[in-house]
Amino acid sequence: MTENKKISRRSFIKLMAGIGAVAFGGGIFTLRKTSLGRDIENQARGLLQDKQAQYLRQMITSDNAASRRIMWQAADYMSNPQIRLRLQNDKKREMLVPVQDDSFFDDGENHIQYSALLDNLAPDTQYEFAIEDGSSQSKWFPVQTAANDKNKFSMLIFTDSQSSDYSDWRNVAQNAMKRHPEAEIFTNLGDLVDNGEDSSQWRAWFSALEGIIDQIPFAPVIGNHECYNRDWKEQLPMAYLRFFNVPENSSKDFNRYYYSFDYGQVHFAVLGTVEKEIKNFKSGLMDEQADWLEKDLQRTTKPWRIVLMHKDVLQYRIARMPERKEGFSEEGQLFMPIFEKYNVDIVLTGHLHTYRNRGHIIQGKHDPNGPLYILCGLSGNVRYDRLWTDHALDEVVAPQPETDNYLTMDVEGNEIIFRCFLPDGTQIDEIKVIK
Repeated sequence: MTENKKISRRSFIKLMAGIGAVAFGGGIFTLRKTSLGRDIENQARGLLQDKQAQYLRQMITSDNAASRRIMWQAADYMSNPQIRLRLQNDKKREMLVPVQDDSFFDDGENHIQYSALLDNLAPDTQYEFAIEDGSSQSKWFPVQTAANDKNKFSMLIFTDSQSSDYSDWRNVAQNAMKRHPEAEIFTNLGDLVDNGEDSSQWRAWFSALEGIIDQIPFAPVIGNHECYNRDWKEQLPMAYLRFFNVPENSSKDFNRYYYSFDYGQVHFAVLGTVEKEIKNFKSGLMDEQADWLEKDLQRTTKPWRIVLMHKDVLQYRIARMPERKEGFSEEGQLFMPIFEKYNVDIVLTGHLHTYRNRGHIIQGKHDPNGPLYILCGLSGNVRYDRLWTDHALDEVVAPQPETDNYLTMDVEGNEIIFRCFLPDGTQIDEIKVIK
């Protein structure tokens, strides 16, 4: 999956006449006078080049009832980028939001990138925004803020979308959104791409999410494959950390590796389980996170507590490796006592490319009072057919040989319901958690 690493520095095109319309991730750029309240003009003084803005994404923030972060890539530097924000269809009251340049260099490419924070928003409210550059404007995109006082929403859950060509990932994600249009937020539990430095894979990954990631907020989780360079040697996860501007965690060395956020009545703690991959560059990630996690879970007042992490808490036997024993991974040994101490309700993991529902666990045994642990499977096309021997704590295992899958999470008052689906929509598992 290789391509020319150098991007052409195409010039900004200016035309003195003609209609201002250029494809933008499925949207249209049209000229609008920059003064507030004025109508869109029919004739364009300037025209943005094709794909000048692309891979538009909405990112979660620490409080999604009051804010949302907007990010996108550009083919060339924009002259005067900004966001125009308004209540949905309210053409009389609009505001301009400043944009920051978040560009970075990686994989031999200059990734021109912009970011804007929409804040001071009202809870449970429909907004819309458009990207502007000088006299040109994108189509309007929706922003729906979370509701603080209403404990009901739906979430899509994917994991391990790493692929050879990302067509399976596109199929899983797009069909999941079509079947569950009520979803307000989605996550991917790590190993988003197969090679974290390969820019072509990131472009394929983003392209597969057109019409999803630009419509609802994304909560990413870092995986070990985000920490590989093109020579398949370990490196710091440059692209992942720059592509996804997630909430700050006050860490000097590991900013954006882990974070937390609230959505409705749920508090999410997102862990970064990549210490082995980055240990030659800097150490201390796991111990720092353990301290942070305890403080984070102590602070939250939300009734529901959910942990998202890439590497799994259990260790599986492998038939061809008799020396590998069934038990708990290093991550499980470190974090599971914290989950139990602070009453975490649900722990969602990936990494092993297999779907396993383990039920509720306390101190290594099934216990209805413990957190629910779900190993969420895979959403790409990298499969480990029958690699793992069943674990004694497994309660439900996906039909073999396994294919890709996705999950839904429906929060409804004092209960959360998980459902696991195959790519064709066949449901293979359902789990209900009641507080």
